[in-house]
Amino acid sequence: MAKHKEVKDGIIFPIGEKNEAFSQYFKGQSYLQTLVSDENVDVGVGNVTFEPGCRNNWHIHRDGFQLLLVTGGEGYYQEEGKPAQFLKPGDVKVTHDGVKHWHGATKDSWFSHIAITAGTPEWLEPVSDEWYSNLEKN
Repeated sequence: MAKHKEVKDGIIFPIGEKNEAFSQYFKGQSYLQTLVSDENVDVGVGNVTFEPGCRNNWHIHRDGFQLLLVTGGEGYYQEEGKPAQFLKPGDVKVTHDGVKHWHGATKDSWFSHIAITAGTPEWLEPVSDEWYSNLEKN
């Protein structure tokens, strides 16, 4: 049974529509509610929600950064060469320009965060099922 089902109803902002535009870069279903998309502002802001087990591919933000503000559920964040970090509401992660990383929900929980993003994402390989299944909550 999935934990934190209240996330699918929206915590602070609605979960938005199925994230079809980036679905090829995700394992599982994610949702995106765009909050700020203004050509005169150098960052985009969105509420991203992951169903249990959903995660994005490894990726790098080029000429920018990403700030993750965790708002609900349980998830993971991992930078290349470092152990995965367990995330819960209130956690904040800063991803600097050029850092290879991924993030997503735990196997048994919904997960949501506000993403503040600048630059261009370079999408890379998926996080393997074997790697993901061996993660433990730290």
